[in-house]
Amino acid sequence: MNLLRQISHGVSRWIDCVAAWIVAAYAKVASAPGVQVVDEGDGVFTLRAAAKGAKNPPERIRIVDGKIAASGSGNAGALLKSGRAEVLLQPTNFVFRPLELPRRATEFLDGIVRSQIDRLTPWSAENAAFGWSAPAEIANDRIMVTVAATARAAITPLVGAIAGLGADSIVVSTPAPGAPAGAAAIKVLDQRIRGALELSRVRRAVAAVLLAAFVLAAAAVATDTIVGGELDARQADLSRRIAAQRASLRSGRDAVRDSALAALERRRHETPSSVIVLEVLSQILPDHTFVTELRIQGDKMQVIGVTRDAPSLIRLIEQSPHFTRATFFAPTTRSPSEPGEHFHIEARIEPVFTPKS
Repeated sequence: MNLLRQISHGVSRWIDCVAAWIVAAYAKVASAPGVQVVDEGDGVFTLRAAAKGAKNPPERIRIVDGKIAASGSGNAGALLKSGRAEVLLQPTNFVFRPLELPRRATEFLDGIVRSQIDRLTPWSAENAAFGWSAPAEIANDRIMVTVAATARAAITPLVGAIAGLGADSIVVSTPAPGAPAGAAAIKVLDQRIRGALELSRVRRAVAAVLLAAFVLAAAAVATDTIVGGELDARQADLSRRIAAQRASLRSGRDAVRDSALAALERRRHETPSSVIVLEVLSQILPDHTFVTELRIQGDKMQVIGVTRDAPSLIRLIEQSPHFTRATFFAPTTRSPSEPGEHFHIEARIEPVFTPKS
């Protein structure tokens, strides 16, 4: 049952990915040009077409409690209809926090920022609209990103009001404080208004195509099984091979047993000893380093702990003849309440423990 559940979950996720890709591709081709919605303060927003050479003049609207309280010439709906609203809010509506990470963490930024939102801001990841700036390299092979966040409930009325004007999708962003002119704004929300309905239809269509393919495949297999008249001959040949294999196994039972014992003995000698690994680590790690967890799986070691200088541990472990390929397998973090950095390092254990023959 667990296997069937996993297969069903995997197929469902694949259908979702394909449907989302189709919807996104269609939206990119068919959607109207984007419209910039700039926050002027006090609930006043300026709308202007993002495309160069647009003929429509800028339009001003006022939004109060999630409703359009005033509109200049009344053309806001015409500007936004089936278009993409690019809402630029003032930085005063957001909380900004710098986040320092190892440079290798760049490809995992989404998961890292999401897991630390509740530590950096007053909100959880589910209740916050958040984003981060492009990574900037700093000293010691590390990067710095600026995380911007606000309560999701604070911008939901604004998104609802703009959606009511006919926008096809809405992107909410804000410039980082002190960012140079021309720097990209931090995107905190990207919501497709009509995507839920379209996605469900596309998903059903993809599922129908997949089901039809499965039915055709099943029919082909059934036809092959019925038409295949060689089943009896194959069964007889298989029985003959099984009998021959059993005879071979009986004659070579002693040799197989000896070979298996030799393999087990060799594996016992080549498997790293946890005691020896722990002793080597205690010799090479500096005094300011504390190990809180040590894992050994086959020829791989994972060590977790707290230290003052996490990057230097990689060099110390690599210098030991007992370990190679030392690297961080999780981001290095620093807690304000602790003096050091939380590190997660893994390395390959060299088979130097094999006794000499």
